[in-house]
Amino acid sequence: MCELLGMSANVPTDIRFSFTGLMQRGGRTGPHRDGWGITFYEDQGCRTIKDPAPCCDSPIAKLVQACPIKSRAVIGHIRQANRGPVALKNTHPFTREQWGRFWTFAHNGQLTDYQALQQSGKHLPVGDTDSETAFCWLLNELDRKYPRKPADMQAMFRYLGELCLQLQQFGIVNILLSDGDYLFSFCSNTLHWLTRRAPFGKARLIDEDVAIDFHQETTPNDVVTVIATLPLTSDEQWHKMEAGYYRLFKNGECVGDST
Repeated sequence: MCELLGMSANVPTDIRFSFTGLMQRGGRTGPHRDGWGITFYEDQGCRTIKDPAPCCDSPIAKLVQACPIKSRAVIGHIRQANRGPVALKNTHPFTREQWGRFWTFAHNGQLTDYQALQQSGKHLPVGDTDSETAFCWLLNELDRKYPRKPADMQAMFRYLGELCLQLQQFGIVNILLSDGDYLFSFCSNTLHWLTRRAPFGKARLIDEDVAIDFHQETTPNDVVTVIATLPLTSDEQWHKMEAGYYRLFKNGECVGDST
């Protein structure tokens, strides 16, 4: 399996603290040695940095760790390969254009008989993974229902949640998906989240001896939600998502779910 990292915030926010914890699991404290990637959104653009090397030893990951890139929406991933060889083309996150925006996708899980998802449509996988195939299938299904950008984005995300339930017949589909405004998360079996807001406190990573005082790094109006496969800190209250449910975040706040 792989591990996911996502962030939604109401102001451009530095994710280096969480990324530092995640990168240790990329071959040091965890078995996810088969590549890593992270996408930062900035307005309508995004920058994606990927490397098929183990994250814990990657000079590129250390560069990201040292660079204070601030963003309101971030998706990260560390890979333990099960479908497709270790290669840059198979490294998450994957990005496609949809309705005039960049959509970024990362997946934790494993699908079987997923070749049935390789239908006609404008979105085609470049690599060999079940994950990218599932991403293209989701976008093609959205294209069929919404040839133009939906007027009701909440309705579109509810439909996306239904599509994720259909994907579950092929296996495990823990998913993060973002267009830079919204961050959509779907839990098939394991996904956690927390929201940080004033009054901010201190936090310590589980996988690295690093602590931070968020009170010194934020303003009273900041709202930041972090999503991870497993909790990254030992002294904060993480919430486990229910299996088969989605949560939708915007500007750090939960704005929709399966209920």
